[in-house]
Amino acid sequence: MADSLRRLINNESCRILQEKLENWYKDYHINSCDQNLNRCCEIIEMNSMIQGQLFTILNQTAREGGHYAGVETIKSRLLPWLGTCFSSTTSGRPFETNLSLIQESIEKERQLREFASTRKHEIQQLEKELNSTHLQLNLVQQDLAEAQMALEETKTKSATTLLAAEDEIVHLKAALKASQAQEESALRNLDRLNDYEQQVQILKDEITILGAQKSVLHSRLARSRSPSPRPCRSRSPSPLPLRSCSPGRARLTNAARHAHLVARFSDIYAQERLDAQTLLRTYIDDLEIVQRIIYVAAVESFHAAKMAFRQFKMRVRKTLSLTHSGPESLEDTVLDYIVRHEDLYDVQASVNEVIRAMNINPKISFPPEVDFIMISSLIRELCRVAFSMQTLVPPLDIAFGADGELFNESKYRRSYDSDFTAPLVVYHVWPALMENDSIIVKGEAVSKRGALLPRSRSPSPIRSGSPSKWAYSVHNASWFSH
Repeated sequence: MADSLRRLINNESCRILQEKLENWYKDYHINSCDQNLNRCCEIIEMNSMIQGQLFTILNQTAREGGHYAGVETIKSRLLPWLGTCFSSTTSGRPFETNLSLIQESIEKERQLREFASTRKHEIQQLEKELNSTHLQLNLVQQDLAEAQMALEETKTKSATTLLAAEDEIVHLKAALKASQAQEESALRNLDRLNDYEQQVQILKDEITILGAQKSVLHSRLARSRSPSPRPCRSRSPSPLPLRSCSPGRARLTNAARHAHLVARFSDIYAQERLDAQTLLRTYIDDLEIVQRIIYVAAVESFHAAKMAFRQFKMRVRKTLSLTHSGPESLEDTVLDYIVRHEDLYDVQASVNEVIRAMNINPKISFPPEVDFIMISSLIRELCRVAFSMQTLVPPLDIAFGADGELFNESKYRRSYDSDFTAPLVVYHVWPALMENDSIIVKGEAVSKRGALLPRSRSPSPIRSGSPSKWAYSVHNASWFSH
């Protein structure tokens, strides 16, 4: 019997049967009906082989027990099971039910054994922890006794030092009051110092304003005999008012910077404009073309500088809004930062933008040998002044001008070659400077009768190389037609 059982185990029939059942379950939905039936028949055949071997082992075991041995077991378990199997030809539920009950019984017995083993192990662990707790309790009791002894010693020592500690506390309180009094006195002195510094700063700003006014007067006196634009009204900055809260640097220096920038705008007209005009006249004979080019450069410079100022201001406001605090408003703080850091303005980017705009402007033309980069120094100074004018409160800007507009005496002065009886502007030489809606520096324009004829521009030729002298004649020009 033992040999038969060993052969059954070594045959691994049960394991193979289990693998075939699992493979059939995995492939059941993708197999055809015939394939599933063949798999089932194959498994039934293997199962019958295993059952045949088990019945052989059952027969041998019954013989080993004698003639009457195992009768009760066969009656109570084998015969009912066989009866159930033969009666399940129409339905396999009783067999399946008995099999499931047997499996459940075996599983419960296994669970009971595991539970008993687990409980036994837990009881052993609890006993160990209980013993460890008893040991720790003994140690804690010993520590408590030692702590009580140390406490008694500390009480005796504290009683002797208590009086000395009270005296020391009294001395420390007196020293604290003295230091507080000194700190209050220092704070008062600091407040007075801040007031003095603010008054000194105001006096310095007033001195700067007076100096700027003096320079403006000298500049106007020097240009009184030149054809420079005349201010339509004199601006006399009033001293900065004292306010309860400290004003920003931009507002403190607004009047001085205003006077300086107005004077600088007039200086550019009197100096840099004439230099650029002289340079362009070496390549272009027509004065009108030259003056139109310079006027367009001034207009595009202000436009590019204002756009750059808006972008710069938005970046500064976005950065400072995260940490802004103090008596000044965020707008004043942003303006103060821009005034202090005007050197961060990328003026070269604005110069490039102006030249790019001039290359596609339909009002001006130029020979192939001439590049607008020749007057980049004039454009650069105009961009710097225009950018700084945006930091004033209120900002300064140039007046809008259009060819053919009605000549305005308060806005422009006529050029020396103008018809002083003509009512319309032929073209502009220099823009007017304005603050809000008021003209503070007149521009220059040309007025003539019967000269407002359409002027067309042919496509600009591709320019390369360095400028060379090129005589331009308005009679032979291919870019203008009258």
